Amino acid sequence: MLYSFGSDEYFMNEAYKQAEIAFEEGEVPVGAIIVCNNKIVARAHNQTEKLNDSTAHAEILALTSAFNYFGAKYLPDCTLYVTLEPCTMCAGALHWSQLGKVVFGARDPKRGYLRLATEKEKVLHPKTELVSGVLEQPCGQLVSDFFKRIR
Repeated sequence: MLYSFGSDEYFMNEAYKQAEIAFEEGEVPVGAIIVCNNKIVARAHNQTEKLNDSTAHAEILALTSAFNYFGAKYLPDCTLYVTLEPCTMCAGALHWSQLGKVVFGARDPKRGYLRLATEKEKVLHPKTELVSGVLEQPCGQLVSDFFKRIR
């Protein structure tokens, strides 16, 4: 499907491509990209199995890549697109990065940070805009397909 360049759907589709790579590599299929001024500056997917590192989530790897790209520890002019709702660990990292916007696809009722949060502002940075449900169906289906395959 074609999406308008610069739209949340367009960039979520790019994150979805990263999730497909994770799926093929036997990782939980989560993909993430970071965008600044309509330019993708970081791409990542889960690599916890490959790196034998439980913190190697797509969001963390994308943040590290973007920090290195800009030579900065804050990303207020950037947007993170991630195919699955971030876990508590990743939400904490997103808070400290001071991202301008976080967009996620599917909810994660078992491990997503929103299940613990009474107010999103208490987890993400107060200036971070949150958008959920972008390409929710395909993002969620990829995760479901992955767990059906390994069970």
